[in-house]
Amino acid sequence: MVEKRCPRLQRDGVYRWFSELPSPQRVEFLCGLLDLCIPLELRFLGACLEDLARKDYHSLRDSEIKANNPADLGSLTNLTDEVVRSKLLVSLALLGSAHREAAGVLFRTLTHIDSVINNYGLQLNEGRTGDEFLLLFTMASNHPAFSFHQKQVLRQELTQIQNIMASTSKNPSTSALNAVATYPGCHKVTPRSETPINSVSNSLENVLHTSTHSIEESLPKRPSGKHSKDPVWDPK
Repeated sequence: MVEKRCPRLQRDGVYRWFSELPSPQRVEFLCGLLDLCIPLELRFLGACLEDLARKDYHSLRDSEIKANNPADLGSLTNLTDEVVRSKLLVSLALLGSAHREAAGVLFRTLTHIDSVINNYGLQLNEGRTGDEFLLLFTMASNHPAFSFHQKQVLRQELTQIQNIMASTSKNPSTSALNAVATYPGCHKVTPRSETPINSVSNSLENVLHTSTHSIEESLPKRPSGKHSKDPVWDPK
């Protein structure tokens, strides 16, 4: 009887564990799971995602058009601006997989991270700045609209950001960026930070809050799932 209950207990444990991860690690973990799926599983999951995404299609339509328009993306270059970073997150979330030109514009913007940090003295550990950059580069380095070479470069930039944040952390030896945790039977991912899941810095929902107000769009709040009280793709 105990053996029969173990799979269910592990599954519920994974749900709880995943619901507490900050957005960058949720994205990374889900992309890793998708890489493990076979073609028919991917087609089935694609149908499920298509159905879920259809519910927000009309409310996100205007933002989606801007996210795939190189001209609109070309104005989002100031990475030191919190509003611009939030708009870039929205753009990455809504960027179509076939829009290479728009991805190229985003790539040129994101690869200026060195000058942003060194020339402008941007402090990644101040407020939610570091979390926004982690999420930006995690999403970009996994997005299919970018070429293999672009994703490699973005992954290197992500590693650089992680190293900077780890080196300036008060407790680098225990930092979430310095270690790898493994849940039994699951993909290896970076362990979650100790900040609560409802913290402003740990949720894409709250990271996007500034952007949604600045572009004066009303994005409906979808009900939370069974195992997650703070869904990552639920901008207010």
